[in-house]
Amino acid sequence: MKIMARLSRKPFITLVFASILFYSLSAQEAKRLVILHTNDIHSRLDGYSPSSEYSPLSLNNDKTIGGFSRLATMIRKQKKQNPQTTIVVDAGDFLMGTFFHYMEEYEAFQLPLMKEMGYEVVALGNHEFDFGPKRLAGIINKSRNKGEIPELLLSNIVFDHDEDADNDLEKIYREGAISSTTIIEKGGLKLGLFSLMGIDASDVAPNANPVEFSKQTKIARELAKDLKAQGCDIIICLSHSGVEKDKNGNWAGEDVALAEKVKDLDIIVSGHTHTLLEKPIMVNGKPIVQTGSFGAYLGRLEVELKGDDLKVISYDLLAIDDSVLGDKDIQEKIDNQKARISEKLLKPLNYTIDQSVVEAKFNLVCDEQAVLEESNLGPLIADAIYKYVDSNVADGTDISIVAAGVIRDRIVPGVQTLQDVFRVMSLGSGKDEVPGYPLSTVYVTGKELKNIFEILLVAYKSSPSNYCYYSGIEVKYNPDKGLLRKIDSIFIFDNAGNLKYVDTSKKNENLYSISANSYLLKFVGIIQKMTFGLVKVKPKDREGNELIDMSAAIIDFDPVMDGVQEGKEWIALIKYLESMKDANSDSISDMDEKYKKPVSNIHPVKN
Repeated sequence: MKIMARLSRKPFITLVFASILFYSLSAQEAKRLVILHTNDIHSRLDGYSPSSEYSPLSLNNDKTIGGFSRLATMIRKQKKQNPQTTIVVDAGDFLMGTFFHYMEEYEAFQLPLMKEMGYEVVALGNHEFDFGPKRLAGIINKSRNKGEIPELLLSNIVFDHDEDADNDLEKIYREGAISSTTIIEKGGLKLGLFSLMGIDASDVAPNANPVEFSKQTKIARELAKDLKAQGCDIIICLSHSGVEKDKNGNWAGEDVALAEKVKDLDIIVSGHTHTLLEKPIMVNGKPIVQTGSFGAYLGRLEVELKGDDLKVISYDLLAIDDSVLGDKDIQEKIDNQKARISEKLLKPLNYTIDQSVVEAKFNLVCDEQAVLEESNLGPLIADAIYKYVDSNVADGTDISIVAAGVIRDRIVPGVQTLQDVFRVMSLGSGKDEVPGYPLSTVYVTGKELKNIFEILLVAYKSSPSNYCYYSGIEVKYNPDKGLLRKIDSIFIFDNAGNLKYVDTSKKNENLYSISANSYLLKFVGIIQKMTFGLVKVKPKDREGNELIDMSAAIIDFDPVMDGVQEGKEWIALIKYLESMKDANSDSISDMDEKYKKPVSNIHPVKN
């Protein structure tokens, strides 16, 4: 009996051991996740460029890029391949850049559309705040009332309890319309997600005031640790911070630093810098991915988790171009929204969204990642602003300025429609219902003018977006001289088109007018602060009174009418392009050949 008992227990023990081993191995079983991602799509619902050639419902007959109907098709195709293990996210700046964004306040559209396309989690970037926190809250509320929207994330937002301007946004944050973190399960994996606004992104979001954003590293550590404690297998940060190469050609930037410093973080889906990463940047085993901008690509990151080991299986940038057949239903909704835009926003200006403006036979580009001095688009825009103000305002202007950072698109060969031209200068808003920053004029002395140029000559070195283009002026400078001593001479054009020397000494009390968008002219007002008082510039009105409120500098383009009739950069550009000659008699203006090559009016000299 004892022998029999021993024999009967042995299989039982073996079975128990085998069961323990099986469950132990099961716990180590590899699980895969597919992350489909975009960033900085900037309301590019239609394909570009030029939009006159965009044909999303047919294949292989145009060279346009992007478009939400094509993007929807690609998302659907990818999700169909891995329905239980795919998540679709965006890393911020999904708004601002086209007429579609401006229509959001009247007819909420984009967020419900993104939900229908398959987006699950979307981060807020700096351009979501371009209209201020109150108007952003209004767009989100209208979107929620219209239907389901993706989950919105922003983890390092700080509200000001002493100010009322951010109360509406704080209210919907408390209601859960925007979250700090979210947990989503996919294919047996528990995913923890959070989102960050980077330092540079917050610096270029002045209209977010009084909202502020806390530094990334500390809150990222806290959130990642907390999500791990809640049992999340993979921690994903949607970081609107970005990556860039350092002077040695190595990958650096805020998201690289984040990956280095936050132990519990697993994956960074990056945004803000419009960087096209053909393969992930690996930092301490953490992949950082980014798809460039404007929905030209859908990123596809596939990872595998086995135990605590996370491994990248594959990464692809899926081109959203004419090889992808657009979703018919999505495109129909976009076309209907375009009709509303023409009726609501453009009809009062006697425009339609798809009307032809100019035909270009060469590229016009302003690329912050390239040599900014070689841009031909920047000088074109500066000339357009100069001509518009000089022709439509009694006092005209001496100088016009445009910064590289507000030039948002290029012009490629083909017939440019109104929406193509608008995308070039699409930022901001004024106090009317017409999209875009209003044009403004300030007056400065000759000495102050020199000081401004001394600063502008070096300001872009720390931030390329500060590089400026000018019209109505010729400047000579010595690059070998020290800070605030580089300007050699300044000339402006008189009414007869002749160059006139500007005396930059204190004894010259004449005032010189500078016209630019209202955002850029705020920069003139803070030069003294930037230089710790070394450079003094006091913007004035035409009578020489110091401007305390820069909104008083906004140009009134029709003083006879009540209120201020604002002028916009993009309208100045439209008018300038329309005024060009129709060289081939097809009833469409042709781009002036003088802009085929860069036109510079800032010239280096040697003493």
